[in-house]
Amino acid sequence: MLADEKLVLLKTAKTLQAIQSEVENINRIALSVDCVIFGFDENTLKVLLIRSDLKKYSGKWSLLGDLVFPKEDLDAAAYRILKQRTGLSDVYLEQVHTFGTVNRHPAGRVVTVTYCSLINVQHHKLNILDNELHWHDVKNVTGLAFDHQQIFDNCFEKLQKRVQEHPLGFNLLQKKFSLRDLQNLYEAILNIKLDRRNFRKKFFSMDLLVDLNEMEQDVPHRPGKLYKFNYEKYEKRVKKWGGIDF
Repeated sequence: MLADEKLVLLKTAKTLQAIQSEVENINRIALSVDCVIFGFDENTLKVLLIRSDLKKYSGKWSLLGDLVFPKEDLDAAAYRILKQRTGLSDVYLEQVHTFGTVNRHPAGRVVTVTYCSLINVQHHKLNILDNELHWHDVKNVTGLAFDHQQIFDNCFEKLQKRVQEHPLGFNLLQKKFSLRDLQNLYEAILNIKLDRRNFRKKFFSMDLLVDLNEMEQDVPHRPGKLYKFNYEKYEKRVKKWGGIDF
């Protein structure tokens, strides 16, 4: 290496102390977490929303979120915020995306990390209902505060893709379910009407359902056969061919 090249490297190289100084000078960026909690209830896909307490967004709905503490891990912050807002502590959260548009928050530069979950509403009772916290049908979610509409749309799209690649939705059904239950679940999440005959034909062709030789009881419609899901076969199928595509 030539002498002048070495000189350039020495001039441009940064010590740890210099980097720390830079961080202190430019680190005026806040970090937050937003939780998008989807819930399946009575054949409807819903999402948890809360009234914004900021004057600028008075009357508007928002997702569940807050700032991350300086010495707090992101995952810990997500679970803390969810519990503080809802009282729920037995929900699995998955980190899905980061949103960092410069002017996304009126208080200044705030980058938010989004976490998502899909649960059965009947199995998770909300223990805190402050700021009108309640479940909303995803079909009616519009005009959210901040950039939360974009965040919601992004997470909803990812959920729809994910549910076709992994058996996430089957955890929302009873261990024994009918084909009617299964189709209602997929239609709610994918937000489309599926052809009954084609839907059943596709699932039967994949050989992922186990016929329990039992019938539904006490239902207001014609009783259907009960099935359970074969997770082992599903995992083998995903590895070989990919997910379920409708």
